[in-house]
Amino acid sequence: MVRIDADITGGIVVGHDGSRAAGTVVRVAGDLAHRLGVTLHVVRVWHITTAPRPGSMVGGFIPPYAEFEQAVIADLKADCAAAEIRDDVDLELYALRGQSAEILVAAAQKAEMLVIGVRGAGGFAGLRFGSTATQVVRHSPVPVLLVPNIAD
Repeated sequence: MVRIDADITGGIVVGHDGSRAAGTVVRVAGDLAHRLGVTLHVVRVWHITTAPRPGSMVGGFIPPYAEFEQAVIADLKADCAAAEIRDDVDLELYALRGQSAEILVAAAQKAEMLVIGVRGAGGFAGLRFGSTATQVVRHSPVPVLLVPNIAD
């Protein structure tokens, strides 16, 4: 069964969108988790169109969602290693299928903080935060730290 929610209590939830800039966001959240001595929960929300392709996806065969979820987790592990999260940070990884803002807000319900990147990758030049960041800030039950896009 593919996960669509996470039972997270305490710590810092950080959204990872699969972009190059996500490594910076995870690094900032990891540094904060280290200083506060809390768990870092890295959440990647995915759809079949945004997930990395499983190795079994060849020709016209579309693998089960569970294989996409495994591919997302494998990417998250690699990206967190590349972000050089300190070894003493308790790290939890989540691949959750659904709508980004909704899933991140739900995942952070019992967390201490939510950290997300601000990249505004959509087609609206005036939308500086991006639609996900705008929705998260409006609906988050916990404080939100917005990390600007400095990787691109």
